[in-house]
Amino acid sequence: MAYQNRNNRSNYNDVEVEVGQQFKMTIKRMGINGEGIGFYEHKLVFVTGAFTDEKVVAEVTKVYPNYIKAKAVKINRVSKDRVEPRDSYAGSVGGFELEALSYPAQLRFKRDLIKQALEKFQPQGYKNFKIRSTMGMEDPYEYRNKAQFPVRMKDGKVIAGLFKEGTHDLVDLPECSVQYPATMKVMRKIVEFIQELEIPVFDESNNSGIIKTVIVRAALNTDDVQVVFVTNTPKFVKKGFMLKKIMMELPEVTSVMQNINPGDSPLIWGDKTVHLAGKDTIVEKIKGLSFELSARAFLQLNSIMLPRLYEVAISALELTGNEKIVDAYSGVGTIGLPLAKHAEEIRGMDIIPEAVEDANHNAIINKIRNAYYEVGKAEDLLPEWLEEGFKPDAIIVDPPRTGLDDKLIDAILKSAPEKFVYVSCNPSTMAADLVQLTRKYKVDFIQPIDMMPQTPRCEAVVKFTRK
Repeated sequence: MAYQNRNNRSNYNDVEVEVGQQFKMTIKRMGINGEGIGFYEHKLVFVTGAFTDEKVVAEVTKVYPNYIKAKAVKINRVSKDRVEPRDSYAGSVGGFELEALSYPAQLRFKRDLIKQALEKFQPQGYKNFKIRSTMGMEDPYEYRNKAQFPVRMKDGKVIAGLFKEGTHDLVDLPECSVQYPATMKVMRKIVEFIQELEIPVFDESNNSGIIKTVIVRAALNTDDVQVVFVTNTPKFVKKGFMLKKIMMELPEVTSVMQNINPGDSPLIWGDKTVHLAGKDTIVEKIKGLSFELSARAFLQLNSIMLPRLYEVAISALELTGNEKIVDAYSGVGTIGLPLAKHAEEIRGMDIIPEAVEDANHNAIINKIRNAYYEVGKAEDLLPEWLEEGFKPDAIIVDPPRTGLDDKLIDAILKSAPEKFVYVSCNPSTMAADLVQLTRKYKVDFIQPIDMMPQTPRCEAVVKFTRK
């Protein structure tokens, strides 16, 4: 096989392929990013905008040694599951990859994603795992509790939205069907205020301007709303005028913060966050408990499905009230603190200091005295606790998309708690982790849960029993 990356041409089995070339193909299945998968002259092709069983005309966008990326430019046979998306920009920005796929088909796809991941990594006994049907929403729209939109100037107008896939071309989002309505109402007013006050917005060409990103988070069960201005400089011109407008026209906003992130960083957040108005935090209520959320604290984007996710996880632990539990990747304590009344002791950890501070504070405000949270990596702290003689009876992990660190897996296998639940947001890394975990644990069930409808993202709860 010859591969010529410089001009984006490929010679594979004597068939040349180049960017811009079009060909007909049939989509065999869907991949982890919601793209269609098929073959052209025996070469694997990932096609955005195409679904299983569709016959499409695909246009090559990128050539790699072992596969091709393409986009569907024409659909000659349409899937019975294809529907009209609510958002006109659904095909151009991220977060809407499956909006043209019927919701029942989305739920089937997410269960299939888990099966695909297991077949790829083949953890011990995977063919006998019980994979339940995906738990979905009654209405799979208006669920995102946080809008995190870059702000730029375009044709003399301030816009806020999302970048087109793989570009720095910002698409203005005056409406967004997956956002909780309160977040969009506040976002659009803030954009109006920036325009009216002529506050300079960030210009990537020379790293000038002030406002880079506006973040709006709304609490579903208390109606608190927080606005965070991510700025290029500590200086925030016309800040007083902005705060006055928010107070007069957006009374639902109870917290206003500024995060300083200078320069053209790929990261949204900078290290320093300062209080501008209202409270430092907003309050969300989950399963009867109050949680104070600081600006950088992590909370699942879907507050509507969050209690259902936690109910599955808590039920899977089958607690008696006598267990010592480790809550790894704890965030602000939204999983661990509801467990406290069913346990002897909760110990949790997170790498974000503000989240740990929030978790310990949330324990206090909910009068929970048997929960303690510490700053640090789970893979570092759990071995330390084990060395100190702390032996957990149960562990619950809710890692980032990268999955569990090998050091943490070793510590889990070493302590081998009888009860173990894994909350996953990435089927691929979950399946990879299961290869090691199934050495000592049997998988009782995997419950897929749709926390992000209209996207290919899939959460899952894995219940283990020690062998």
